[in-house]
Amino acid sequence: MPPTIVIVGRPNVGKSTLFNRLTRSRDALVAAVPGLTRDRHYGRGRVGGKSYIVVDTGGLEPVAHDGILHAMAQQTLQAIDEADAIIFLVDGRQGLAPQDRDIAEQLRRTGRRIWLVVNKTEGMQPAAVNAEFHELALGDPLAISAAHGEGVSDLADLILADYPVAQEMDDAERRARHPRIAIVGRPNVGKSTLLNRMLGEERVLVFDEPGTTRDSIYVEFERGGRQYTLIDTAGMRRRGRVTDTVEKFSIVKTLQAIEDANVVVLVLDAREQVFDQDAHIAGYILEAGRALVVAVNKWDGLSAEERDWTKRSLARTLNFIEFAPAHYLSALAGTGVKPLFDAIERAYAAAMAQLPTPKLTRALIAAVARQAPSRAGMFRPKLRYAHQGGSNPPRIVIHGTSLNHISDSYRRYLERFFRETFKLQGTPLKIEFRQAANPYARRRAKG
Repeated sequence: MPPTIVIVGRPNVGKSTLFNRLTRSRDALVAAVPGLTRDRHYGRGRVGGKSYIVVDTGGLEPVAHDGILHAMAQQTLQAIDEADAIIFLVDGRQGLAPQDRDIAEQLRRTGRRIWLVVNKTEGMQPAAVNAEFHELALGDPLAISAAHGEGVSDLADLILADYPVAQEMDDAERRARHPRIAIVGRPNVGKSTLLNRMLGEERVLVFDEPGTTRDSIYVEFERGGRQYTLIDTAGMRRRGRVTDTVEKFSIVKTLQAIEDANVVVLVLDAREQVFDQDAHIAGYILEAGRALVVAVNKWDGLSAEERDWTKRSLARTLNFIEFAPAHYLSALAGTGVKPLFDAIERAYAAAMAQLPTPKLTRALIAAVARQAPSRAGMFRPKLRYAHQGGSNPPRIVIHGTSLNHISDSYRRYLERFFRETFKLQGTPLKIEFRQAANPYARRRAKG
């Protein structure tokens, strides 16, 4: 098991920048905004054949006793409990702050190995900038610049010196071998509460305030002997209402998470009507070709009349994703979560299904026998055989002649027929027509 390195410090000292540097990624949002990171953010890195897990945390506020700062501090303390080593990051340009002393005292009580790291020291003399931080009595400070990469490799080498080289599959292999599930929706519909309920622990921050989640949080976990990755995302509002720069980047991260997922869970609020923004999000998921499950949250406590109204609103606004099953649940109470997981499994299996060419061709012949394509003038399209052209989503390639005359309605008919035949519930289905070359075209051109 690779060691877990947790980055801790007060707000805006550069923890997310160092996280990105150690993981060689841009996974963590970085901006000159104190308190930008709120949840634990996990990533993987490798130095000299040694792999490790890095955890980015929110700014630690030891004096916070309630509110969102207290909730952020609890997330950081949970990360510290999981740590093999702690990077205590301080700001070399601002110097030693009273809050640094409080954090140092708190970290000393954990019994973990602590590395005191002074950030933002580019262009400064290490001995001079480190001098005042000896007061924290956490060993010799290490001067780095996370933004410029100065001293970061040396820091990683020092932390990993006592750990053996571990042979592990690379990140691409790991991601390819198990389902990745993104949870998306408008702000404050209960995405983080649902993720915590699916995990069975308070893994991400939940607070009664829209926009609590700002970054996309990837969480690996095991269920029934199978590995999964859950992705919590920031709420997506209408583009015209997004003016904050951080929120714009959060939405980009959400869109990237959709692209990165195999299955997307679209969370709706049962106590509100289904808005056009819900349809826009569903449309983006459909365009990305991702399997989709609709989770209608906050279902508990609604009257029969209210439930009927919600279902009618859902059918009216999201009729273009009829392939996606809707599940009614309460993430807070935990009701309906297991059937949701079962639907996610079915959607993933459908998205990754392998469809043999003989079975696809027989299904195509049966579809044409039931309803032949309409004639277009002198031409009647002839559909000869089909094979699979890809998965996630499944893509069926149909060969024949005069296929450019196939109507959109007949394409939809074929999609429904293949979906019913192969039980492809929960995933979009792409059909591609490939026109056979006309052997007489060249002869006519010569004549």
